[in-house]
Amino acid sequence: MTKPSKQVEEVGNWWLKIVAASTKHESLDAARDFGENWAALTAEPGGVDYIEVDSGGVISMWALPKGCIDDRVILCFHGGGFFSGSMYTHRKLYGHFAKAIGCRALILHYRRSPEHVHPAQVNDAVAAYQWLLDQGIRSSHIALIGDSAGGGLSITTALLARHKGLPMPAALMPISAWFDMEVIGESMDTNHGKDLLLNKEWVKAMAGMFLGENGSPKDPYANPLYADLTGLPPVYLHVGGDEVLLDDSLRLAESARKCGVDVRLDIFPGMQHSFQMAAGRAPESNDSITRFVEWVKPKLGLD
Repeated sequence: MTKPSKQVEEVGNWWLKIVAASTKHESLDAARDFGENWAALTAEPGGVDYIEVDSGGVISMWALPKGCIDDRVILCFHGGGFFSGSMYTHRKLYGHFAKAIGCRALILHYRRSPEHVHPAQVNDAVAAYQWLLDQGIRSSHIALIGDSAGGGLSITTALLARHKGLPMPAALMPISAWFDMEVIGESMDTNHGKDLLLNKEWVKAMAGMFLGENGSPKDPYANPLYADLTGLPPVYLHVGGDEVLLDDSLRLAESARKCGVDVRLDIFPGMQHSFQMAAGRAPESNDSITRFVEWVKPKLGLD
């Protein structure tokens, strides 16, 4: 197997730092503050402006590449297990996507657990999607993208939007997505130790924080592996081969196919969770972004 680049190895090194620091934080806020350094993995895309905005009551940030087309938008959901991460940690990553596509990116700062449990996050995401529609952006000109917990949101947002009778977006792009709130995927065991960040115990703890006392791990708007995916727009999933969440993407793709959804899944051998965070530095990360861009541009009418 090809050895990962030094630049993408920095993602794994960052996960090791997160794990090492996890027992030393005095508070959740301290853990979140430490996690903000996640952004250092990503190179500045350059030529992109950032403006903070209220999008339907949700704090958000526009990433605006120079010369971009205003009426095409990617709606972006950051990772961080629903309890950490922010629009600031992922500003540069989604700036790279927006610049490569030639459109605007709206990066959400959705409410986080445990202060706000499900369905706060998906409600925020749908509110922002509704806000884009209210701004005159056609649904066929919007794609949803997210990594990790945000990858899950990219699917559940479409499901809740469908339930509310809203038109479907053009495409869904989950990265290293977390769907399984029961934490029962085989890769939880087969990739244990290969994944430098996550393990079954951590994911169960994050699921508990996200669902709260009364949430169900089988709620389809929390765990889309229990949803009827019929009628969803095309889905393109990327996942690292060493992730404990590998099975999440495999199972979602299988379910989507059974429901007649146009779905594509790329597995990147030897790659860690959310390795795309090394965008602008690691060739593997740039390759992933290029694949997404080439796939989504025609769906947004930009080919």
